[in-house]
Amino acid sequence: MLSVLTFLPLLVCVLLLALPGSLPDRWCTWTWVATAAVDLALVAVLWAGFEPGGGMQAEQRMRWIPGAGVGYHVGVDGLSLPLLALTCLLFLAAAGYSLRGTRATRAYVCLFLFLQTVCLGVFVALDLILFFVFFDLSIVGMYFVIAGWGHGERARAAALKFFLYTFTGSLALLLGFIGLYLAAEPHTFDLVDLARARPLAGRGGYAALVLLALGVGLAVKTPTVPFHTWLPPAHTEAPAAGSAVLAGVLLKMGTYGFLRIAMPLLPGSWRRYALAIAVVGAVSVVYGALVALAQTDFKRMIAYTSVNHMGYIVLAVGAAGTLAGTDVQARSLAVTGAVVQMVSHGLITGALFLLTGVLYRRGRTYAMDAWSGLAAHTPRFAAVTAVAAFAAVGIPGFSGFVAEFQILTGSLASQAVATAVALLGLLLTAALFLRALRTMFLGTPRLPGSVPVGGPGDLDAREAVPTVTLLAVALVIGVAPRFLLDVVEPAGRTVAELVAR
Repeated sequence: MLSVLTFLPLLVCVLLLALPGSLPDRWCTWTWVATAAVDLALVAVLWAGFEPGGGMQAEQRMRWIPGAGVGYHVGVDGLSLPLLALTCLLFLAAAGYSLRGTRATRAYVCLFLFLQTVCLGVFVALDLILFFVFFDLSIVGMYFVIAGWGHGERARAAALKFFLYTFTGSLALLLGFIGLYLAAEPHTFDLVDLARARPLAGRGGYAALVLLALGVGLAVKTPTVPFHTWLPPAHTEAPAAGSAVLAGVLLKMGTYGFLRIAMPLLPGSWRRYALAIAVVGAVSVVYGALVALAQTDFKRMIAYTSVNHMGYIVLAVGAAGTLAGTDVQARSLAVTGAVVQMVSHGLITGALFLLTGVLYRRGRTYAMDAWSGLAAHTPRFAAVTAVAAFAAVGIPGFSGFVAEFQILTGSLASQAVATAVALLGLLLTAALFLRALRTMFLGTPRLPGSVPVGGPGDLDAREAVPTVTLLAVALVIGVAPRFLLDVVEPAGRTVAELVAR
């Protein structure tokens, strides 16, 4: 079933490309919507049959390149299942949002179908080379989305910067994988076998170099300070659906890699450098919020908040590696909070990026000072944007509060100073979103010159349904998180125990 779930979008992509002649644009987009809906239904079936605390489930294992110790090995547990659901939901939202139309629709749809397969592949892969293949192909797919459907020449420059940065990171990641392979006896890239064998136990210098390679590769993708500079231009110049997928799914590949690969396979080195990791997380939280506060471009501001929100996850995984002054419950709470934060950030920031697309369609600009009193013209758009902004701040009732509460509570015992510094990020995030809402939606009405005489139109159904759906799921998690926590918590305890070995 996992293979069907993973490769169904790619199969539909191939069929769309193979069909002769010119297909109606709406036919292509509705095919994408239907495919994403089927994938989401398959995840729902998988979730319904999932046994919390049952370890890795729905595994498939086949020989692929046996001479090199590479196999096709996939499976899901409490770390990966929520991210599979998030991926399918975000791609369905992006498909629904794209019903308004775009140029070169068949190529656009096929790229997103390809991206959906490689994103799902990252979260089910249990072989390091299989993980790397999907991880690397996601870079290729997003490069073409940004370069082909972004905002002109600037988009192509941003796509090139994105590709060079993240491809360099993936090469560092590959070096780390090879280091793990060479240390294992017998040589293997299988994650489950490597976690059981602990090939780098007691090999301080060698293990530190492998962790450095893995850490750099995953930090670039996350991204954390100072590897974040590719993110703002990539987000600003990408189409709205591309930005939603980039923020909601692709950034999670880095943080997921920390939980799935670096922490279980290198527990000793992770504990040794846990303080440095937590400090990087705290710096990313504050730096991302401060730079976001200085932005005048609404979309660029949201891009920098991703650096801020990803910093909380890095803080949590650093705290989970600190044994002194804490216990298993606190460390597992930090890991659980990190996974919930991945899901929460994907839902809320994905909705915010779709809303930036609405703004750009109305006035061809993201500049906040070009708008004023917009609530009088577009009350529905103002209301949904305000809800998304307050959800991103982490107010109670939304998923962000659940995630950040767990992260801060789990991190405080072992990383008190870093956690206290990260608290400042909450205040700064509130300030930057309140400033944006006041600038654009309140005060004397002022509109860009490109807005039609009749004024900007309000949210229509094709824009409202995807964004409101994402926010509604964030609300459900915030009010009744038990269905998610029951899946994530056993996996969080397992990771915390593996790091403490």
